[in-house]
Amino acid sequence: MRHQKARHKLSRDAAHRKALLQNLAKEVIEHERIKTSEAKAKAVKPEIEKLITLAKRGDLHARRQALSALGQDKFAVHKLFEVIAPRFEERPGGYSRIVKLGPRPSDSTEMVLLELVA
Repeated sequence: MRHQKARHKLSRDAAHRKALLQNLAKEVIEHERIKTSEAKAKAVKPEIEKLITLAKRGDLHARRQALSALGQDKFAVHKLFEVIAPRFEERPGGYSRIVKLGPRPSDSTEMVLLELVA
């Protein structure tokens, strides 16, 4: 049974959705702040939180899991483990925040900043 398994579908098929979330996660790790739609930010935020928790563990298995989740991007994994994870060592969760920016002029989609907490 699929109880409690609802995910954000974002009007995409499974492969497109997986690629989109992977790319958004890589961008958040690389730039530490991205401007995107509210729906995409809410969909990728749990993925970012899980990756940072993995990086806090810091062992080889966690590194390989992160590599798999980020599409073999070694730069992103290195930054995640060496720069971002030590910053959140004492923090038990809530590594990212969503800040609303208002609607996009062209189509009134609600835009937000998804950023890592300092």
